[in-house]
Amino acid sequence: MVRLRFSIRLVTACMLAWAAMPCVTADAMELDKVSFGTNWVAQGEHGGFYQAVADGTYKSYGLDVTIVPGGPNVNNRIQLIAGRLDFFMSANSLQTFDAAANKVPVVAVAAIFQKEPQVFLAHPESKVATLADLKPLTLFVSKEGMPTYFQWLKSEFGFSESRVKPYTSNPQPFLADRNSAMQGYVTSEPFAIERQAKFTPTVVLLADYGFSSYSTLIETRSAVVDKNPDLVQRFVDASIVGWYNYLYGDNRAANDLIKKANPEMTDDLLAYSVAKMKQYGIVDSGDALKDGVGAMSDARMTDFFDKMVRAGVVKRDVDYRRAYTLRFVNKAVGVELRPKN
Repeated sequence: MVRLRFSIRLVTACMLAWAAMPCVTADAMELDKVSFGTNWVAQGEHGGFYQAVADGTYKSYGLDVTIVPGGPNVNNRIQLIAGRLDFFMSANSLQTFDAAANKVPVVAVAAIFQKEPQVFLAHPESKVATLADLKPLTLFVSKEGMPTYFQWLKSEFGFSESRVKPYTSNPQPFLADRNSAMQGYVTSEPFAIERQAKFTPTVVLLADYGFSSYSTLIETRSAVVDKNPDLVQRFVDASIVGWYNYLYGDNRAANDLIKKANPEMTDDLLAYSVAKMKQYGIVDSGDALKDGVGAMSDARMTDFFDKMVRAGVVKRDVDYRRAYTLRFVNKAVGVELRPKN
C-alpha cells in the first residue's frame, strides 16, 4: 500500500473544524520530494520517467519528482554520489561493475532496459545479415566504445581493431563509405540516417548476439536503500508504471515535457524511439515479460560480468554483486498494463 503522509497541522485543523467545513484530503498530502538525474538530455529513451510525472503516477505514490536532465557538460552521477540527487539513471551494467570496483557507495535498484540499445548501422549494399558480416567492414567506433563493447566483439567474435576508425558523432564518413558500419542507438541514429541520406540502414543490435548488459538502470546511494527503503520502492514502482503507460498508453503529455526540456526533440523522433523500443524489446522483453519492467537477475548480471572479464574490461576479483540489489524489482508491478494482444 502506498504510504502518504499528511500534514499534522492540516489534519489537526480538520479535526477541530469538522462540523464547520469539509476536511481537505488529497490536496493536503505531503509528498516526498525526490530528485532524479538522467545521463543525457531529455529524449524518448527517458519517456517513462516523464510519463510518471505528467500523468500523476509519481504523485499517486506520494512523490514529488523533479527530473534533472544530463548533458555533455553535466555529470549527474557525481551529483548523486555527492548527495545532491536522490536517484540517477545509469547507462549500463558496466557502470554497476565500476561502482563495485571503486567502492562507490551506489546501488542499482532496477534495470528499465532489458537490452542495451547499442547497434551497428550498415549500408544495404554491403549485404549485412548477421553480426559476423560486419567483420570485413570499416567500423566507426567511439572512444567510449573501444574499451567496452568492442573488447567483447574482439574476445567473443574475433573482431580486429585494424578495421576501426574513430566515430565522432558525425555520420558523414559512414555515408561516404559503403563498405563501412557505424555505431549508434537503435532508437535514434537509424532515424537520422533515414532522414539525412534517404535510405534505410541495416541494423545489427548487439544485445541480440549476447551483449547482455542491462541499460537505463536506476541507481541510488547505499545509504538511501538502508535508511529509506520505502522511498526507493515507491520510486521504482512508480517509474515502472510510468514506463508501461509511456509505451502502451497515451504519452502525449510526457512528450510535451520532453520537448519542453529539450526543444530540439521532435514528435517524429519521439514516435520513432517508442516504436523501436517496442519492436526490439528494449524495455519489455526477457525476464520483464513475467517479472515486470525493471527486472534484474543474478544470472544475467553474472553472465555479463563473465563476458567482460573474458574481454579484459573488468577484473575477476571485483565483488560486483555489492553494487546492485533485487530487493525492489521482480514483483510484476504494472504487468496488467501491457496490452493482452
